[in-house]
Amino acid sequence: MNKLIGETVVIHSYKHNKSLHRIWKNAMILEENDDVLIVANKRTKVIESTGRFWYTKEPSVAFFFKNQWYNVIAIIKNGEVTYYCNLGSPVLLDDEAIKYIDYDLDLKVDSDLSYKILDVYEYKIHQEEMQYPEEIKHILANEMVNLKSRIDKKEMPFDKEYVLNWYNKFLSLKE
Repeated sequence: MNKLIGETVVIHSYKHNKSLHRIWKNAMILEENDDVLIVANKRTKVIESTGRFWYTKEPSVAFFFKNQWYNVIAIIKNGEVTYYCNLGSPVLLDDEAIKYIDYDLDLKVDSDLSYKILDVYEYKIHQEEMQYPEEIKHILANEMVNLKSRIDKKEMPFDKEYVLNWYNKFLSLKE
């Protein structure tokens, strides 16, 4: 699928059992290469699997990796950048949407790059309910270590100026 820079796309996250988890209605493609798909949005509608919906409050730039089992959403508020990292399958982009499987575990990263692991209980419940294969559990454990290392080393996208540059590109394409 060859989407063009500046085009909008929908994002679908699924659970391991193939059920739809969440839909983001509107994201603009800023970059696509062999490693990553970068999108941005501002006040976009998010629809939960229950049908409940809400709108994002802050603008964000999202980094969907094609070879890593996580994605990173950089959230911009009051000139600061925080990050929400989802452990999930490598991303797929097709004619319908950006797609990935959400594996529950998340990292919330503050602007000082300190972080906290979230949803461990949810992960434990779902790995039993949905019978995550041992291989997937092993991959996720390794990717959590890799993600923490990326944060500690301030590697892409964990750099405020890097994120703000992508956000400014989004604003210029939006005009």
